[in-house]
Amino acid sequence: MGAEALACLEAALEHEFDDRDHLEHALVHRSFCAEHLETDSNERMEFLGDAVLGLSVTVHVFHAYPELPEGELAKIRASVVNAEVLADIASEIELGAALVLGKGEDASGGRSKPSILADAMEAVIAAVYLDGGWDAADALVLRLFGDRIRDGAAGPGGDDYKTRLQELAARQFDQLPRYQVRAEGPDHSKRFFATVSIAGVARGEGEGRSKKHAEQAAARAAWQRLVPDASDDEGEPARVQVGAGREDSDA
Repeated sequence: MGAEALACLEAALEHEFDDRDHLEHALVHRSFCAEHLETDSNERMEFLGDAVLGLSVTVHVFHAYPELPEGELAKIRASVVNAEVLADIASEIELGAALVLGKGEDASGGRSKPSILADAMEAVIAAVYLDGGWDAADALVLRLFGDRIRDGAAGPGGDDYKTRLQELAARQFDQLPRYQVRAEGPDHSKRFFATVSIAGVARGEGEGRSKKHAEQAAARAAWQRLVPDASDDEGEPARVQVGAGREDSDA
């Protein structure tokens, strides 16, 4: 294992190891162990790192997005805790250069293989946990995965206005938005109407073919009025309609 590559990786992790053996163990791929039978691979550390990563992301989104239901929180976590994201982050911190591979795997481009990088990234998270405890591992996860967590919460195209509004309300008013929704019409063609209030003041209204669409529409209207350079919000609540062209359930 190259000392320079190991030092660079340690710097990228922003964690100074008290016991660097943890990090060195996390970088040993099973292909190396096939050639050096006395050496243990990083597979057990992958197992631990997967659990640490999942718990860190879960705890963070649970507290950061208190209005989101379990299903939405699970989607955010799944958008981050997956092999593709792990491999991307491993590439960003140039983890591949520090891997300990068998000669054949190294020759076949193992240092850039997504599956190897993803597994090693989990093992490295475990190494930080073993060396510095939960706080160190949690800080590492949020530092490396924080932007992707926020992207996951924003949803496709970044159009999750409920999350945007929640974060804005927390900053500006130290309160969370509250939604009131009513339904009109027969079951087969029901329409939903939502009003969102912050600090006791109605900030936006919206309607849609589902409760979710109506709330998103109201949040978007409120967001557009509260962001910098928006129009004065002392008048009637803004109103937005979304989801007019889709049939969505009231889920």
